[in-house]
Amino acid sequence: MGLSCKQKRKFKATTHSSHSLPVAENLLGQVFAPTKPNEVWTGDITYIATDEGWLYLAGLKDVFTCEIVGYAMGERMTTGLVSQALFRAVLQKRPPVGLIHHTDRGSQYCAKAYRALQVQFGMQSSMSRKGNCFDNAPIESFWGSLKNELVHHHRFKTRSEAKAAIQEYIEIFYNRQRRHSRLGNVSPAEFNKRYWRTAQAA
Repeated sequence: MGLSCKQKRKFKATTHSSHSLPVAENLLGQVFAPTKPNEVWTGDITYIATDEGWLYLAGLKDVFTCEIVGYAMGERMTTGLVSQALFRAVLQKRPPVGLIHHTDRGSQYCAKAYRALQVQFGMQSSMSRKGNCFDNAPIESFWGSLKNELVHHHRFKTRSEAKAAIQEYIEIFYNRQRRHSRLGNVSPAEFNKRYWRTAQAA
């Protein structure tokens, strides 16, 4: 994709943690050490500027494989948006009961409808401490890669243009081609493939 790095732009808040909705306990405590795929997913919402206005991107990352397992994009950051990302991840990965689903305390993730989905899918909800982005470091790291390698190098005229570029970045480049040092210098897709090949042979 001809990608290169560029300095990050100023931070803009997305999810809102000032609310009276129930908040889950932090089950991870910044210890991101799963031993297999679909054991821990981290989720968040970020934003992308276009000439039409903001485009919001909700994503879910598998902490073990570094793969973006689900995502959704829209004009507003709603519970529906994060729910779309979750449905996509579940349909694709069919995770086992007990998966830890970690996010910040944003109202979208604390909403009754979203918590009901987590229960339906047998997930354990975990949430960061208020205002501590390090508690959700894996997905924050992905946002940094996305913006440094793609977003900050383009001016998107429309949301549709931004959506197409982000979809290509995630599905073609990041998940299938981008090498990660913590994965032994292979892509998330290759790392996942090697894991299951070894597990089946054991």
